Amino acid sequence: MSLTAHLDPGLSRWQWLVKWFLAIPHFIVLAFLWVAFVVSSVVAAVAIVFTGRYPRGIFDFNVGVLRWSWRVNFYASTGGIGTDRYPPFSLEADPGDSARLDIAYPESLSRGLVFVKWLLAIPHLIIVALLVGGASVRGLTTTSSSISFDITGGGGLLGILVIVTGVVLLFTGRYPQALFDLIVGFNRWIFRVIAYVALMTDTYPPFRLDQGGNEPDARDPSELPPPTPPSSDPGTFPSSTTLSPTPGV
Repeated sequence: MSLTAHLDPGLSRWQWLVKWFLAIPHFIVLAFLWVAFVVSSVVAAVAIVFTGRYPRGIFDFNVGVLRWSWRVNFYASTGGIGTDRYPPFSLEADPGDSARLDIAYPESLSRGLVFVKWLLAIPHLIIVALLVGGASVRGLTTTSSSISFDITGGGGLLGILVIVTGVVLLFTGRYPQALFDLIVGFNRWIFRVIAYVALMTDTYPPFRLDQGGNEPDARDPSELPPPTPPSSDPGTFPSSTTLSPTPGV
């Protein structure tokens, strides 16, 4: 799974105060989409048990719901209020998105893991509960209203971090880079867990906080350390070296 985000330059100091209100139409649509997400995941589970494959149409739809949720989160809620661009009403990726999410389609999936992924994910779900509020774990498996609220809002540590970020932005006009990296890292963790519990991947989410706007395997080349020059073999001489005969030999 790939989740990325990029801060908009020149963010408004005050707009984050009303973004939650402006995003209400998205929250309403997402409430219905998450009901469909849960139902389609159950259908996909049955298909995986019998065929070992996740139906491609359902997979693309569910990825779209996660993508839409991440966009709205990043704009108005616990995703970090890091863009002033209003998110599009679309399941598809948009070239102008500041927040992007994608999951590679698995050609085959374990049939047996369908029955135990939720159990294996319990340690992660406890962490998710701390990040976005205790109701969020229940929201992943119970009522549609809980799913809608917790995916697009919620409290917990993430809510506190976003409020602190908003206050700093309001008074200084600057978005703290350290808080941005931390907030996106926490969201990356959460969406990895959701994708695993929703049976979209067999890769167990790592217990690792990958901070920053880019995935750890997609860093800017300028951020990478310079390559180490190859060391010379101590058993050979450079090609330019000429050996002089020793006198008397």
